[in-house]
Amino acid sequence: MGEVIVVAGPARSGKSAWAEYLACQSGRPVIYVATAQSDPQDLEWQARIEAHRQRRPAAWVTLEAPLELGDVVRQLAPDHCLLVDSLGTWVAAYLEEPETAWNGRVDDLVAALNQTSGLVVLVAEEVGWGMVPAYPVGRLFRDRLGSLVQRVARPAGRVYLVTTGYVLDLTQVGIPLPSASREDTACTDKNPTGERD
Repeated sequence: MGEVIVVAGPARSGKSAWAEYLACQSGRPVIYVATAQSDPQDLEWQARIEAHRQRRPAAWVTLEAPLELGDVVRQLAPDHCLLVDSLGTWVAAYLEEPETAWNGRVDDLVAALNQTSGLVVLVAEEVGWGMVPAYPVGRLFRDRLGSLVQRVARPAGRVYLVTTGYVLDLTQVGIPLPSASREDTACTDKNPTGERD
């Protein structure tokens, strides 16, 4: 049986380093999916991408964007680890996609994660703690990414929050938010933990 791990956190928090550590510790061959699209005109962005490349072990296989993540997850061998860094840059690549097409893409990824027999580590930016973006595309990005991270966290066996260089295992200290389609929502007499008040 496979496993999904989500590593979320703000910029420069250490989330990529933690995800890379988990992949190394798995003892499996690693396939690294770099979702950031290269832009030769943006030298600062190129430097960030290069820093990530230099940090990765030479034995890791790297796949670069654009990719259909659902297809990549489905092709993962049971004895391999797939490290996707990051969901935020994957969302950004499809911001112009209509809502229906985007929802289909997310559904496909979640279905693949539910069926995987390998280890999948997903890195996600946490962008919802700040102000509401003042421009429409910023709000769309924040909303799509926030919804996506919640969706991929459901099949995850472990969910980590990384901030200021510290790692918090949310699966050990947190309570999963009830799904609106489940019986134990706020609209019933049960609290989210399933226990009576």
